[in-house]
Amino acid sequence: MEIPVPPPESDPPHGTEPAADHRPDRGAVVRWLVRIGLAALVGLLSGVASAAFLKAMGWATKSFVEHPLLLFGLPLAGFAVGLVYHYFGRGSGAGNNLILDEIHEPQAWIPRRMAGLIFIATIITHLFGGSAGREGTAVQMAGSIADGLAKRLGITGHERRILLVAAIGAGFSGVFGVPAAGFAFALEVQTLGRLRRSAIVSTAVAAAVADATVLKLGIVHDALPSLGTVHLSPLLLGKLIIASAAFGLMSTVFAEALHRVHRWSARLASWPPARPLLGGVLVIAATGLVGTRAYLGLSLPLIGLSLAGGAGVALGAFAWKTLFTALTLGSGFYGGEVTPLFVVGATLGVTMGHVLHAPIALTAAAGLVAVFAGASNTPVASTILGLELFGLHPALVVVFALACGVSYVCSGSSGIYTSQHRRRWGFRHQRPTPA
Repeated sequence: MEIPVPPPESDPPHGTEPAADHRPDRGAVVRWLVRIGLAALVGLLSGVASAAFLKAMGWATKSFVEHPLLLFGLPLAGFAVGLVYHYFGRGSGAGNNLILDEIHEPQAWIPRRMAGLIFIATIITHLFGGSAGREGTAVQMAGSIADGLAKRLGITGHERRILLVAAIGAGFSGVFGVPAAGFAFALEVQTLGRLRRSAIVSTAVAAAVADATVLKLGIVHDALPSLGTVHLSPLLLGKLIIASAAFGLMSTVFAEALHRVHRWSARLASWPPARPLLGGVLVIAATGLVGTRAYLGLSLPLIGLSLAGGAGVALGAFAWKTLFTALTLGSGFYGGEVTPLFVVGATLGVTMGHVLHAPIALTAAAGLVAVFAGASNTPVASTILGLELFGLHPALVVVFALACGVSYVCSGSSGIYTSQHRRRWGFRHQRPTPA
């Protein structure tokens, strides 16, 4: 349903001046009102879905902690989810990349069943200890809800694209409680360097409504500790640049690890449902090898320890979390990549803080957002994310902007979203999908 815009009036006869017309363009006004209303509805529905998901996630995480033997059910749980997606998913397994593809070049409606499937599959992943996140689930639920609404109302073309971009902002905002970052992420991730100006208002409305809905339903997001007063100096900025280069390289390693495990699992098991079965066995083996369960599930305690000064965080924690997440998501389990990226970044920040003799809490906070910036190719959204999480202070603006910018530059062409487009210096090309 493309909202009609009245055609321009014909040119006046030669030699006459058109009369000034100050009447409002009613078609444009109607179009914007409809867009805002639909965006608010997407934000509301996505917020409800995110609240239910976060509540279920709390239950799954608590249950896994209280019943450690659930880990040994991870292979069979993955096999069951793999069967459902393989025979009943109808394309839902493409996840966030499917939403990005439909924004770029619409081919088919996003399956309405995607919302329910990803909700259940992610809860199962965490209930049995898989290393995954939450963002992918929230965005996929929001995208499925938005496209289902668009299909029911007959909305197609440009207006449908706007609704899908708004859905990305709503999903990200609702699950993390960061409406400004959710807004920026949605605009930046779908095509880097190309801002869809027509989606700005709708995305802002959807992100704000989703966040407000989650809070209204009683969900309280995890609070991060304050970084205190940050005193910048040329020496500290130099150390941050070095650390941020490492964050960018780590984001490349993380993305490539996911893609490589995905390819390897496909070679080892041609039947898709068998891949998470194998992945679950490998996660159990890795847990026995490392001798701790700290890298299972969301691993949020590692973020807290890192931001508190790094006590109790192993210097190689970032590598272990990358391995556990690659084995989980790369083999076919479902969930998000963003929270694991936060963990990898924060723990790598601890290591870099020790190596460079820099304030560990500050390097951990910078790493948390910078590794995400490099892996998702969203430096602006990641900078805003850091300010929403840690506070809008002038020194932190410099720290997060520097860290995310350097990380993005050093991250190369790899990324966790294979359907993301990039546009630089007037050229646009699609990132190649891993073979």
